[in-house]
Amino acid sequence: MSTRVPLYRAAHGRTGDKGDRSNISVIAWDPALWPLLVEQVTPEAVAAQFRHRAPSDVQRFLLPKLHAMNFVLDAVLDGGVNDALNLDTHGKSLSFLLLDLQILVPAALQHLLVGPSFNPDPLETKP
Repeated sequence: MSTRVPLYRAAHGRTGDKGDRSNISVIAWDPALWPLLVEQVTPEAVAAQFRHRAPSDVQRFLLPKLHAMNFVLDAVLDGGVNDALNLDTHGKSLSFLLLDLQILVPAALQHLLVGPSFNPDPLETKP
């Protein structure tokens, strides 16, 4: 049985910027999770996660020896460091937005996930 979890349970990330372009890396916590990330953390999935920022392009670069991938998102920083009026002109927090992307993890890989799972309904109790 697969379980839906946020990406941060399977990977960590880092963000950089150049002008109006954000560069976000995603690194698997465990090499066994890498194929799952390649399959589900696609440019289309990332574009959907950032739809409110309306990226003009999302590119993915795979780094299999590092069990990592790098995403380049164009036009997501409100014009860039010198033009943006938002509080995070460098877009450093954007990796956290990407790490909130939901992925499906099969039961056989769930023991590799890190951190607590998030229960969106605090009133829901588990048996």
